[in-house]
Amino acid sequence: GERRSGIKFQMFQRANGLSEDLIWHCKTIINEREVVHKLMCRCADISQRLEKQVTQIIDDGESNSTIEQPDILNKSLELKAYQLVGLNWLALLHKHHVNGILADEMGLGKTVQAIAFLAFLYQKGDKGPHLITVPASTLDNWIREFKHWCPELKILLYYGSLEDRKLLRSDILHKIVDFNVIVTTYSCSISNADDRSLFRRVKLHYAVFDEGHMLKNMSTIRYQHLMTFNAQHRLLLTGTPLQNNLLELMSLLNFVMPNMFSSSTSEIRRMFSSKAKTSDEQSTFEKGRIAHAKKIMKPFILRRLKSEVLQQLPPKQDRLEICSMSEKQGQAYTALFKKLKRSINRNEKSDLCNVMMQLRKMANHPLLHRQYYTADKLRKMSKLMKKEPTHRDANPDLIFEDMEVMTDFELHLLCQEFGSIRNFQLDKNLLLDSGKFQILEQMLEDLKTQGSRVVLFSQFTMMLDILEVFLKHHKYRYLRMDGKTQISERIHVIDNFNTDMDIFVFLLSTKAGGLGINLTSANVVILHDIDCNPYNDKQAEDRCHRVGQTKTVHIIKLVSKGTIEESMLKNGQQKLKLEHDMTSSETGEEGSIPLNMATLLKASLGL
Repeated sequence: GERRSGIKFQMFQRANGLSEDLIWHCKTIINEREVVHKLMCRCADISQRLEKQVTQIIDDGESNSTIEQPDILNKSLELKAYQLVGLNWLALLHKHHVNGILADEMGLGKTVQAIAFLAFLYQKGDKGPHLITVPASTLDNWIREFKHWCPELKILLYYGSLEDRKLLRSDILHKIVDFNVIVTTYSCSISNADDRSLFRRVKLHYAVFDEGHMLKNMSTIRYQHLMTFNAQHRLLLTGTPLQNNLLELMSLLNFVMPNMFSSSTSEIRRMFSSKAKTSDEQSTFEKGRIAHAKKIMKPFILRRLKSEVLQQLPPKQDRLEICSMSEKQGQAYTALFKKLKRSINRNEKSDLCNVMMQLRKMANHPLLHRQYYTADKLRKMSKLMKKEPTHRDANPDLIFEDMEVMTDFELHLLCQEFGSIRNFQLDKNLLLDSGKFQILEQMLEDLKTQGSRVVLFSQFTMMLDILEVFLKHHKYRYLRMDGKTQISERIHVIDNFNTDMDIFVFLLSTKAGGLGINLTSANVVILHDIDCNPYNDKQAEDRCHRVGQTKTVHIIKLVSKGTIEESMLKNGQQKLKLEHDMTSSETGEEGSIPLNMATLLKASLGL
């Protein structure tokens, strides 16, 4: 057979003048596609068996909820109707030995539904152990929700230094500690070989992954580590909709049904490069597969939107505030824009992300750059610094070099810190000089008069520093939380804000204020600067617009007029239009990925 196909191959090659490489490459692709096709058919069988029952539970809601709220849950708390539907759905998947993805929109209480499900298993005699892996920022929230909803479950926190974890491992493996559920973070569970080996050795019943974004790409090493956890069942919680990207869909299918995929993950991984493609670049095969994959996954994914299930949640009102830059800021932005455009024209390789970041910073506040502290000023300052006891032996040239890479605001703080250069502090007017601050001043005054409370977000921690100066100047009480706030501190800061109604503003960095943070005591969210990814902004908004909110929530986005931010806004709106949430779309057609950042930047620079 081998020899015959070899002769055929040579004849085919001669007749068509095709290179050997090309033909073998086609053969590989056809084989890989065959693997994917077979897999999908196998998954589709399971999917069809489940679809009818899942639809019954989801569509008929309570009338079909055979499982009541577990008795061991706190008697004074009640699951909402849609959360009970979620519990029934999880129980159904469990009965059929398949894993699921609970993808409810942010703020619908996925944590609570997962806890209720573990309580349901406990009542049926399954006492664990289970493992819950979460982002560090939501660790406190999980522990608190467990105590609140189900104090009967024994929780073990696997967290701390290398030394702490070593002791914990020994306790777990020697059965010295008694627990039903281990709660840990992604970095503590896979950061080193000892952590990983623990979760391979402990026989887990359920492994729950909260916000498991790293489970969306099977090519990553972290995905592979997480897949080696020794768990009979898995549950993934995520608030973001699935993208039309075959690698992501196959990675999640593989997560949901690992036994089916075990032999073919390498083919799949090779087949889907992790680059997102635009609709035009996706082959017909790939588009067909995306549509098929979405259809198959429908029973294993439950995604409800707040607009569907929370008729009782007050409305959310969005408002866009286009801010003209201040005069000085406008001049500085134009100068920077021209300078960056020249450098791009001269050298195509200049880092576009960096260019974009420079423009974004200037659009927000001129002091995020260095322009007022000229080289002459810095020379004088670095000589004067020699008077400081700490810098007596320092070389002024090196001090100058250090200063050269600092922003105006950082240099201003330096002048506050050292007596010898105190006279070089910036004037208060410069600190308050930005188009957004001019708008913010009147806005906050009005909100304060109305008795509103505000959560104010920024991407940049230095922007938060300048906002603090602004808030102090206007004598507003505020709290602040960013990536540097200790995990243990976070809950106190949040509780403080939710209980002391005299605190007017909560300053938050978009990164730190992401997941699992509840600030329903505020009714206004101001995004001082928007994110390139509109989902991050949506997550920020959901800190206030979630279960427990009683007032209308106002979302106000500040956007600098005539700057890169307007292009980012357009791009973001396009992305949201394409929220090709798989629960609503069957086809892969509308999955074309919007303009990428480079295209966006070139367009806005007129290149």
